[in-house]
Amino acid sequence: MERIKIHFAYDGTDFAGYQVQLEKRTVQLVIEQALAKIHRQDIKVFTSGRTDSGVHAIDQVIHFNTPLTLDCSAWRNALQTLLPIDIQIKHVEKVDESFHARKSAKEKIYRYQIINQREYDLFKRMYEWHVIKPINIDQVKIAAKRIEGTHDFTAFSASKSNVKGDKTRTIHAIDVLEEFGRIVIEVRGDGFLTHMVRIIVGTLVEIGIGRRDQSCIDRAFATLDRQVVGLTAPSHGLYLWKVVY
Repeated sequence: MERIKIHFAYDGTDFAGYQVQLEKRTVQLVIEQALAKIHRQDIKVFTSGRTDSGVHAIDQVIHFNTPLTLDCSAWRNALQTLLPIDIQIKHVEKVDESFHARKSAKEKIYRYQIINQREYDLFKRMYEWHVIKPINIDQVKIAAKRIEGTHDFTAFSASKSNVKGDKTRTIHAIDVLEEFGRIVIEVRGDGFLTHMVRIIVGTLVEIGIGRRDQSCIDRAFATLDRQVVGLTAPSHGLYLWKVVY
């Protein structure tokens, strides 16, 4: 039995998220269907983490165990042939049995893309959030620093989150970049709750346009109240950028 690690990308537009759901097209479903055709039996895959409906991935990671002895290039070719055009296999390698796509991850990096101008970009409307009101980048950067560090992020998670128990997470860094009317917010951390990155981004944007005060972040950590922070940013601007092992 061999363990295979795969790095792949996907356009989340037409997926109902990563995880298998009843009667819905998901990333996990189509990958497991492709593996079932290769193996002539069901094969379970393990991921670094789930993504929501509409969220994209530049470098998602899975692993699975297989009784087959194909080389890495053969795995890549076989899977890419069977997968739809909105999933792209980037790299395949054989790993030790101790490797686990989720448990072995040291850090995840997400990027959120915003276009901040009056007119939206027709051809990127499913890949970035269009915000018309001017965003004060200096205010966003100040707020981002207040979020960094180890905190209980209950206020920054979906009210219907399926995470039980401790919601303490560590955000290693939040970087805010601006160029030609576009803003990229990069969030690096050891793990994320449901909608956590999107709520962080929504809060930063609301602070940037003057809708919320900087102090809402400290209140959120003190009260753990979801209502204290900003909206959940749209899913289509979010990318799982990289998983660090």
